[in-house]
Amino acid sequence: MGNSRNILLTNDDGIFAPGLAALRQSLDQLGNVQVVAPASEQSGVSHSITYLEPLIIDDVYREKELFGRAVGGSPADCVKAAMLELCDPKPDLVVSGINSGSNAGINVLYSGTVAAAIEGAFFGVTSIAVSLSTHSRPDYEATAALATDLIGQLLAGNPSPGSLWNINFPKCQADWPLGVKVVPMGLERYREMLEKRTDPRGRTYYWSGLHPEQTPPTELNSDVAALTEGFVTITPLNFNLTCSDEMQRVSDIEWQLPPR
Repeated sequence: MGNSRNILLTNDDGIFAPGLAALRQSLDQLGNVQVVAPASEQSGVSHSITYLEPLIIDDVYREKELFGRAVGGSPADCVKAAMLELCDPKPDLVVSGINSGSNAGINVLYSGTVAAAIEGAFFGVTSIAVSLSTHSRPDYEATAALATDLIGQLLAGNPSPGSLWNINFPKCQADWPLGVKVVPMGLERYREMLEKRTDPRGRTYYWSGLHPEQTPPTELNSDVAALTEGFVTITPLNFNLTCSDEMQRVSDIEWQLPPR
């Protein structure tokens, strides 16, 4: 494969996130890496884009060398700007991560990390989201090394242009990880709540998303279940939201408009 591959690296934790730095260094063995990432954390923004105000893009240097471009917008903005304007040569692989926290199950729909990969797939480029299921004692270097190896194996299989992949690593612990499972995205709802609080002036406010943990999953063949067991999960995704079953059902109806 050599270094002929052009890789766009992005994330939703921001350009200064340690997970991105670790993956930036590790991906060098797969090709030429260009970093375009949000200037600040954009977790949970899903596939939002900026169009009512200008995008501010700044160069970020480390040790007097260009590290990447910081975009004052969402992860999808970053990929769009990279593809249309910033990257030369154009990327033929998009990698988004390493996210701090898993993006499995229905969290895929909220994830800025996955949204960046989706935007890459929109452009017909193989795109991969990478997440680590832990916020405490994360080993980003080990995760980056494993992720790079798995990405290399995935690319060796010649995935279809524009294919979209979601890779999640389990919590870092002894004998980690147990292996790799290719599994579908889980559809169970996470435990959700709004935590009610009172500010010093006596006003009520709420925090959302403080307890996203799920009770033991009942969907045994899912990314959530495999992560809980300690496996790396690989899930091919599709951004086509058309429901084929319902499409077929309603296509048989003889639709009529009321008289005018």
